[in-house]
Amino acid sequence: MDVKVFRTFLEVAKVKHFGRASENLYITQAAVSARIKQLESFFDTQLFIRDRNAIKLTSSGEKLIAYAENMVRTLEQSKAELLLTKAHAIQLALAGTPNVWDAYLQHCLGLITDVFDGYAFSAETLGREHMQRALLERTLDIAVGLDPLKSEELNCSKVAELELVMVSTVVQNQQQALDKGYVYVDWGTRFASEHAARHSKMPPPFLRTSTGRIALDFILEKSGACYLPASIVAPFVEGEQLYLVEGSEPWIRSIYFSYRKDSPALAQIKQVEKLLDNSEPTSPFVLQQAGENPPAE
Repeated sequence: MDVKVFRTFLEVAKVKHFGRASENLYITQAAVSARIKQLESFFDTQLFIRDRNAIKLTSSGEKLIAYAENMVRTLEQSKAELLLTKAHAIQLALAGTPNVWDAYLQHCLGLITDVFDGYAFSAETLGREHMQRALLERTLDIAVGLDPLKSEELNCSKVAELELVMVSTVVQNQQQALDKGYVYVDWGTRFASEHAARHSKMPPPFLRTSTGRIALDFILEKSGACYLPASIVAPFVEGEQLYLVEGSEPWIRSIYFSYRKDSPALAQIKQVEKLLDNSEPTSPFVLQQAGENPPAE
């Protein structure tokens, strides 16, 4: 079965429209329909329910999504690895959660590519569950996140610590910051439980997000408070765009490095782990520039 058929299925499932799928894939609508019919014929089941104004996935179609995603991802990685092998290069696939990229991994990626000359890397943002599944399915070599990945097939170790501090766009104490305009950032499962215990009587947050960068941009534009890495907010505090919230205690979060114990690239992965071990989180250059150059009033 051609991988293009599965790509077409995933695009239709995403946009819920044959016409838009054809535009996004740069093929005709007739070709989209033909590929879907080919899949339905192969599996001997209906994948979509076609209404006048929209289409919906059948239960069989819902089940096929995960398999189709895995097949497309595996074939794409296989193609990339074969090309790299032909060029006598080694590729390592690296992934991290969004917050880890913002606060730590972006800086580390520069270190890695500088040291590992002649290697090829792929880097992407994935959620915790997706990273663990990709490691187990051998479509990912290295996963970096704020929660340890637990599996007998994986090795997981702490490589760094991240200090989170509560900051606000105005000078205020912790209770004032929590009562109005507080933005909750998801810094992992342990943070969630500790946050619930530490701030058990606070009202619902004004905004919830899984990305520190979204929270930072939001409070700088709309005002508010949130927990962010000390390394990222330092230039904003120095420029008096943000202030440390009075009476708030910092949070220390561990950063974990995970990989398969039987990975064929084990030697290279351990080299990367050693390089990252205890490296200091550094604020991205773009954020430093923003802090050094506050907007004119």
